[in-house]
Amino acid sequence: MALFCRFRRRGNDDTVVHFAPNPLRLLAKSHQHGSSASLEDLVKTRCPSLFTPFETTFYLNSGHVQTFYSLYPGLFATDKVWYRRQHIRLIDGGTLGLDFTPIDEKLPDETPIIVVLPGLTGGSYEPYVKAILARVITPVNRGGLGYRAVVVNHRGCGGVPVTSPTFYTAGETEDIRQALIYLSYKFPRAQLHGLGFSLGANHVTRYIAEEGENSRLWSACALANPWDFHANSDALDASFIGHNVYHRALGTNIQNLVLRHQKALAINHPGHPMVEAVNRAVNLKYPHLKAFDCAFTRHVGGRPGWKGKGLYFPFISVGDYYDYVSSHRMVNDIKVPYLGINSADDPIVQLVPTFTNGHGNPYVVMTLTAGGGHLGWFKDASGDRWTTKPVLEWLRMLVDDIHWESDVQRGERIFVDSEGWIREPGTSHLGCKEVEGGGLIDGNRGESGVFQGL
Repeated sequence: MALFCRFRRRGNDDTVVHFAPNPLRLLAKSHQHGSSASLEDLVKTRCPSLFTPFETTFYLNSGHVQTFYSLYPGLFATDKVWYRRQHIRLIDGGTLGLDFTPIDEKLPDETPIIVVLPGLTGGSYEPYVKAILARVITPVNRGGLGYRAVVVNHRGCGGVPVTSPTFYTAGETEDIRQALIYLSYKFPRAQLHGLGFSLGANHVTRYIAEEGENSRLWSACALANPWDFHANSDALDASFIGHNVYHRALGTNIQNLVLRHQKALAINHPGHPMVEAVNRAVNLKYPHLKAFDCAFTRHVGGRPGWKGKGLYFPFISVGDYYDYVSSHRMVNDIKVPYLGINSADDPIVQLVPTFTNGHGNPYVVMTLTAGGGHLGWFKDASGDRWTTKPVLEWLRMLVDDIHWESDVQRGERIFVDSEGWIREPGTSHLGCKEVEGGGLIDGNRGESGVFQGL
């Protein structure tokens, strides 16, 4: 059972790491005769950085400063990552951009793949993404993990074209499923491990909870998950800076993205409900996120009337939409190793779930740092982040230290139909295929018109 709590920073508090009373037991490669070890013991021995306190310099000692600092990527453009993009067309006509890295290494097909889901309007250029991936893809003999990574760029984000009258939402997981179907088809021998940031953290949490034991991801790590969109939206509105700075920055960010793709979303599709929604959205004046979601997302954020694993549109109110897309009530459904990391002074995510009184999912590890802001965690002005080492240790533990019961592909079997769509049984509305576009992507240039770091 998840209890929902508001946390406030108190000096140099230690990092809080919570395990379930009876943690998951896994086969550890280091143990003799195939004996198992608890997830708690493995994390304590393999992920020591997770238990260190977050410490920073005096001029970054605030959640607001940490968050604002992350909006200026030019201050710490030290992590250079290049990608090779593959566009995939979805069965509804939409397009995703999958950015693979490294681009110049001939890695074995079984090389583990870190599947990254960025934050709101984000893409593979985000500094918080590159801070981890630069080390994930570095060869082992140079101190890295030597893995492959792919960033899933949503429809319209990171230079991906909009090719259908459908956008992405805070809780949509159908596009993630299709990306994972493609990756499982392309790399059937590779482990897939999820890594989500902010909105992407909510996506990866919802996906693995919805899929349960059928998840194509072998594990997931979620940083700065918003968890309860309704409660955290109300918390933002309760303060002047929350309502007038953060809420408006988030709302304007997504509005600018819709403006950029206005023609593809609406003008090219006369008579579609998207036309009216786009007109409402683009006419808002400096909207906060709730106003934008009320005018746009709750109406056309998914397939109308779909009540299955996807979303149910249109929603009667933005509150109903927020309640549905939130992930805090889904934690007990997670059936793969999961690490969640939040900050107690995050000005955007002020309430996070915790587990007390003997409750907790054995697959889940929940971590709360005393500081770090929203997707900041900067230790100093150089851009070095506290989260980098714990995440790398977590990934290395799952790949190198765990003896999985089976190395075969997770999830339903995959097939290619007569029209070339890559699909899985029982999901007639899902399918994907490679299309032209993409190519070499300079992940160090960023994207104009939207805030980075959120």
